[in-house]
Amino acid sequence: MRGQDATLERLRVDRQLEEALTHGPDPLHLAEVFGLDEKTAMRYADSARALLEQAAEADGRVPPSGV
Repeated sequence: MRGQDATLERLRVDRQLEEALTHGPDPLHLAEVFGLDEKTAMRYADSARALLEQAAEADGRVPPSGV
């Protein structure tokens, strides 16, 4: 992360993805918390779901159902 500019856009995207990772990849939750439209909320949820699945596979765990 060193040498990268911390723009408001990057911070916003990071916060939304962190919310999806912390509270689960629920597009409705993301849309309500951040006021996102449905397509954007679904993109963040899909990204979070993929990251959670990759982490579970790397740890040798089975991801929880619904993720």
